[in-house]
Amino acid sequence: MIARWSIHRAGRVDIVERMPAIEIEHLNKRYGATEAVRDVSFAVEPAEIFGILGPNGAGKTTTVECVAALRTPDSGSIRVLGRDPRDRALRALVGVQLQESGLQDKLTVQEALELYAACYREPADWRALAAGLGLTDRLGTRYAKLSGGQKQRLSIALALIGDPRLVILDELSTGLDPRGRRDVWALVAGLRERGVTVLLVTHLTEEAARLCDRVAVFDRGEIVALDTPAALAAGHGDLDSAVISLTTTTGVE
Repeated sequence: MIARWSIHRAGRVDIVERMPAIEIEHLNKRYGATEAVRDVSFAVEPAEIFGILGPNGAGKTTTVECVAALRTPDSGSIRVLGRDPRDRALRALVGVQLQESGLQDKLTVQEALELYAACYREPADWRALAAGLGLTDRLGTRYAKLSGGQKQRLSIALALIGDPRLVILDELSTGLDPRGRRDVWALVAGLRERGVTVLLVTHLTEEAARLCDRVAVFDRGEIVALDTPAALAAGHGDLDSAVISLTTTTGVE
């Protein structure tokens, strides 16, 4: 695993400290009388693919939306790349692909990629992203004319266009056919090799087992297990059976 290190100089002594890419302590979020997230704590290491797995309504999306500063926690603390999630400096360092997002219907794929690329000083090559996600032959297609899977591919490309150090992917494979899933999985695995940290929210155990270094299993707003996919699967036959045995009902996502 590739790690980034922060180096602090104290006199003649260099103190090297490994800093988590994401650090969450005692996160709580309530909607009315419903506790969507309850006392959640975990840390994500640099260049790690960290999965959040669990049934619908388990609190997965609420958690990552707090990490992405799209929701404000009721209590607890979150640090993203050593900063408060609301720090404007993170906009150039963090890419986000949400479960539900959209663009103007008349915007073409190429226009969207060029528009987002223009927001960054040193963007990734949008042509290479389009090629890697199978969008090259759709560059002139308007957003409204794209299939659900093509919209998902474009959403992923836009999350990566800023060449981020951390990317948050919520339900990565939604709407993708088997070939599309393989292409996207290969792209995400390649991010780790480049030292990019990935926070991956999914309900697909196959995806988690294929990609993730570690997985946190959520149920009713809490983490009920956190380990490697292999360790979680041990004694259950596979990861899918492990998640079923660890989780109970759904709540508020």
